[in-house]
Amino acid sequence: MMSAIDSSQHDAIRRVVAAIPRGCVSSYGEVAARAGLPGRARLVGRVLGEAGPEPGLPWQRVLRSDGRIAFPAGSSAFREQARRLRAEGVAVVRGKVDLRRFGWGRGDLDALLWAPPGDR
Repeated sequence: MMSAIDSSQHDAIRRVVAAIPRGCVSSYGEVAARAGLPGRARLVGRVLGEAGPEPGLPWQRVLRSDGRIAFPAGSSAFREQARRLRAEGVAVVRGKVDLRRFGWGRGDLDALLWAPPGDR
C-alpha cells in the first residue's frame, strides 16, 4: 500500500511529466527537481515504469541526463520511445537527443505546470 507521502510524490512527478511540452524532453533528474524531489531521479524512473501506458503521461519525453534513451539499445521499448519522440519532431540520433536543442526550457515553473496547455 502506498503512503500519503509516496502518493503525493508520485502525483508531483506525474504532473511534471505531463507538463513537458510536445517536441521537448527532460531528464529524470530534472523531472525530480521540478517535482520538488531533488536527487530522486530513480524514483521518477520507478513511477514512470509503474504507470504503464497512462493516458496523458508522455513518458517518452524523459531521458537520461546525457540525453540518451534509458532502455537497452535495440529493445522494443527503446524503439517505441525513439518512434514516439520522432513523431513529435524530436531528432533521435543513435539513441540520443540533443538536450541543448530539445531540452525543456527553464521558464516559470508555476506557469508551465498550471497554465492551460495552449498558454505554455
